[in-house]
Amino acid sequence: MQSLLNEIYNDVKPMLGQGKVAGYIPALASVDPAQFGIAICDNAGEVTSVGEADTPFSIQSISKLFNLVMAMNHYGEGLWDRVGCEPSGLPFNSLVQLEYESGIPRNPFINAGALVVSDMNESRFASPHLAMRDFVRRLSANDSIFSNSDVADSEYEHRSRNAAMAYLMKAYHNFDNEVEDVLHNYFYNCAVEMSCKDLARSMNFLANRGHCVFSASDVLNKDETRQVNALLATSGLYDEAGRFAFKVGLPGKSGVGGGIVAVVPGRFSLCVWSPALNEMGNSVLGVAALESLTRRINWSVY
Repeated sequence: MQSLLNEIYNDVKPMLGQGKVAGYIPALASVDPAQFGIAICDNAGEVTSVGEADTPFSIQSISKLFNLVMAMNHYGEGLWDRVGCEPSGLPFNSLVQLEYESGIPRNPFINAGALVVSDMNESRFASPHLAMRDFVRRLSANDSIFSNSDVADSEYEHRSRNAAMAYLMKAYHNFDNEVEDVLHNYFYNCAVEMSCKDLARSMNFLANRGHCVFSASDVLNKDETRQVNALLATSGLYDEAGRFAFKVGLPGKSGVGGGIVAVVPGRFSLCVWSPALNEMGNSVLGVAALESLTRRINWSVY
């Protein structure tokens, strides 16, 4: 495994310098783009890494995955009455489709869908962002994970479009709590900081039929695990999901902090990170590294 990661790292590292960091979030604009790390966690819990795999970074939209799993644990199949499971084909922060479809978001990984899921968790937890922090701490076996309040506050200051989505869904009776409360927790979830190693460990239950080896517990049942992996495969990289499926062929989720998590069901989970993004908002080196991985292991869910 180490030689595999070294080959991928050396294959992709010359691309450093391509892409741009997420400048529309001021607190992320100053992140050094010349960073690159990979970590793989097998189903026995062994982690192999290369590069800056121990460096914490803002997980951003990867948090939507954990937010969804928490809601699934409480709402079960009832969750899908309020959010769909179809690819959107539009930018992650689009309002057009949301109005056309009467306030029901296409899937839980676009912003509108993640906000509905956050609203559902707001109804279940006294402090949803602390509940999610504790959740990822258990999944990753790292009690030092925290949310960066500077990043969360920076995103909250630029909340207008997300607030518009939430109020539109409230007008369609698909949002129960106070919008500002939900937005605070939503941005604190996005501002959680984890390393490649943390994320590879925390994702491993999706490669292991819902079982987390670090907490010795079942996070999801087998059917729910299959559902989440299917959603990751079709919607995890927004409007680049089709190309990602074509080139990589693995369930995955990206964030504008530069991280991409992916799953090889039955074998291992992994995280790649490099802050510079392509025009779709996904890590340039992260996508390239995953393409390199699947070429080398000759494995795809398709």
